[in-house]
Amino acid sequence: MVKFGFIGMGNMGYAIMKGLLKSNDAKDILFTDANAARMEAVTKETGVAHVATNAECVRSVKYLIFAVKPQVIPYVFKEIKGLVTKDQIVISIVAGYAVKDLAEGLGEGLRIVHAMPNTPAMVGEGMTGVYYEDSLFAEDEKEVIENFFTSFGKMERIDEKLMDAVGCASGCSPAYVYMFIEALADGCVKHGLPRQTAYRMAAQAVLGSAKMVLETGKHPGELKDMVCSPGGTTIEGLAALEEGGFRSAIIKACDANYEKNAKLK
Repeated sequence: MVKFGFIGMGNMGYAIMKGLLKSNDAKDILFTDANAARMEAVTKETGVAHVATNAECVRSVKYLIFAVKPQVIPYVFKEIKGLVTKDQIVISIVAGYAVKDLAEGLGEGLRIVHAMPNTPAMVGEGMTGVYYEDSLFAEDEKEVIENFFTSFGKMERIDEKLMDAVGCASGCSPAYVYMFIEALADGCVKHGLPRQTAYRMAAQAVLGSAKMVLETGKHPGELKDMVCSPGGTTIEGLAALEEGGFRSAIIKACDANYEKNAKLK
């Protein structure tokens, strides 16, 4: 039996698989996808074998990863319901589908991990919120699950009821960060900085600032204050951001994301 099997090989599934390949042989992984050309291309690039159907994938693996869009998962359920066994472990990254929803689609009594990764997984810097019921898994299985998620970034165990909030914190927020980088670069281009230089400098500033938060353990407000000299340029910029409703806009974006997630259920 193969160790890991992916149903779906879009951007996120591919990013996760690439992470797994850092510590697992290609022969330990299997996948399937609705796009035959996509399967051939991924196999050619990675050496990971693919199979033609979801059912064949289910029958061949220990850890089954659902990496499809929410609108696709009902069709997956129809094809594989009754095939997944209690000896297997389902890992789902399907947005809007909680453990109970997956159990309804697959069959009761199964062992399911509900997770929400994000696109920085593509560069090994993903952040994933993970929920599963401890008592259903052996210690060696928990170790495999943790190694799975940390192969492409970091993970946080959370209560499943907070999964929609995870979507606000890390699921959707990369898009907000990209927009910030783009806007910051535009502002710098306005004042003469070459565009590609502006992108690199803005992106590195975001990367370095994030590392400061993670590695120093200091409150973001404290780190912000360290940059703001009295009567200086930074505090002028912050005042302009406050006037433009910067904080409020971010909070409203989280609200919109949270509400949309709820509607996916």
